[in-house]
Amino acid sequence: MIEFSELWAGGPRFSQEGGAFPMSSDSVLLADFAGLSGVRRACDLGCGAGVLSVLILARSPGISLAGIEIQPEAAALCRKNLAANGWDASKILTGDLRDHRKLFGAGAFDLVVCNPPYFPAGSGDMPADPALAAARSETVCTLADVCRAAAFLCRNGGAFALVHRPERLAEVMCAMSEAGFAPKRLRLACRRPDSAPSLVLIEGRRNGKPGLAIAPSLILYQRDGTDSDEIKRIYHLDERGCQDARNAFSRGDAHRQPG
Repeated sequence: MIEFSELWAGGPRFSQEGGAFPMSSDSVLLADFAGLSGVRRACDLGCGAGVLSVLILARSPGISLAGIEIQPEAAALCRKNLAANGWDASKILTGDLRDHRKLFGAGAFDLVVCNPPYFPAGSGDMPADPALAAARSETVCTLADVCRAAAFLCRNGGAFALVHRPERLAEVMCAMSEAGFAPKRLRLACRRPDSAPSLVLIEGRRNGKPGLAIAPSLILYQRDGTDSDEIKRIYHLDERGCQDARNAFSRGDAHRQPG
């Protein structure tokens, strides 16, 4: 029997199925970053067990959400995690995002989100688990594949938001532009105030006009190592019992580090 736990007191319920599908803190940051104003339909590419989908619906429960996940076990758990919160209407398809034209109609969504593999295939040490390897490296789909899928699925003027590594920012912006997205918002995440960025959050508009707004950096920890005020807000750390969930997200990032 699957056990579900609240991500914060009174918040959505979620299961990692015993750690088989670890949560990623990067998805938490992306769910907070993505612009949801005016969004009625959203699609999560490579949705995994559904933490990004669940957090987006926790912010805006009225959104009609869909997802694409190539791993049948992860897709099944995503459906269960959504159903556990009453979001049974969400349409999670088991399929390859490279086959996006066969899965959903063109321009079907106002927002597309993705927490993609960060590293080129063959780089660094690969996890033994094929699912973790696919989440880490571009063994199944490339950055260009993700951007092309988002471009087909996103309506004209709609948004595409993703999280990635800062050393690949130039590639991300080129791939987005080549797919027809104008990068519009960018935010760097740094572990401490004096640290180099460790993540980049970026959102583009389908056939949007040029003009990029760069937000102040998101600082994860204060100089003394304690959580920043913004991280406390994002993780609901002022709520009872949330530190366990925060620790679970942190443990889930291990396979996403450079090899």
